[in-house]
Amino acid sequence: MHAVVFAYHDVGVHCLKTLLEAGIEVDLVVTHEDDPKENVWFGSVAKLCQEKNIPYITPSVSALFTLIPKLQQIAPDYLFSFYYRHMIPAEVLACAKIAALNMHGSLLPKYRGRAPVNWAILHGEIETGATLHVMEAKPDAGDIVEQSTVEIGPDETATDVFAKVSKAAVDALTKALPELVLGRVPRKPNELGKGSYFGGRKPEDGRIVWNQTALEVHNLVRAVAPPYPGAFTEHQGRRMIVTRTSLKGPFPANLNLEASGVQLVDNRVFGICGDHQAIEILDWFPAND
Repeated sequence: MHAVVFAYHDVGVHCLKTLLEAGIEVDLVVTHEDDPKENVWFGSVAKLCQEKNIPYITPSVSALFTLIPKLQQIAPDYLFSFYYRHMIPAEVLACAKIAALNMHGSLLPKYRGRAPVNWAILHGEIETGATLHVMEAKPDAGDIVEQSTVEIGPDETATDVFAKVSKAAVDALTKALPELVLGRVPRKPNELGKGSYFGGRKPEDGRIVWNQTALEVHNLVRAVAPPYPGAFTEHQGRRMIVTRTSLKGPFPANLNLEASGVQLVDNRVFGICGDHQAIEILDWFPAND
């Protein structure tokens, strides 16, 4: 079996390795140039291609259509997308002889779209996972091929959960490969009406709103903790990045639970939330440091 792979990030690295280990011939990899303005904390697909002597390119999104003649010449059995960041045009997907398949970091149909791990934590989910699905023009909408589930701990950050999801992606792909290498694509409906779609997140979305519940604030901190931009609040005229919080207590008896916002008591930092519950700020630092 031959494949063209669109890939980036840790999931791209791990799933590309899984294809190679299964004996899939990868004729071309399409990846991204790293953004110098981004905190690149994840593995490099380009570096893996260099190590494995796999041809790779880094086209802009506007150049994807120009790949069609090359892909038609390669005539891959499969086209895979593993955390590739651009929407792949339907005309490109059609170059796969058997199917074009994408790995998404949620249990579809839930959390279609961008930043699925961050959104799942933000909404207090206790599980998520990875889904291999058929690609269509509409994002994350095609039939489900395989899924793998992971738990989300109550204090785990997006980075913690993303590491689990990366392993779940490999697990889902590994379970699907015996059928795929025989040219068969298992399918079950992706029932979009039972799911949800979310867009990308911006650094400003990390602002803590103290009239939310303590649990909602805690989930926000976990969802955007570094290496993501971080949750933040204002204190004494400075923007403070809040990186770790706790709901566990015990809390000082002299906290004023009627006054939302930051309070310093007994050399400890607390946030008082809209449900008149406290959250302890375990780590924070000035945004400009």
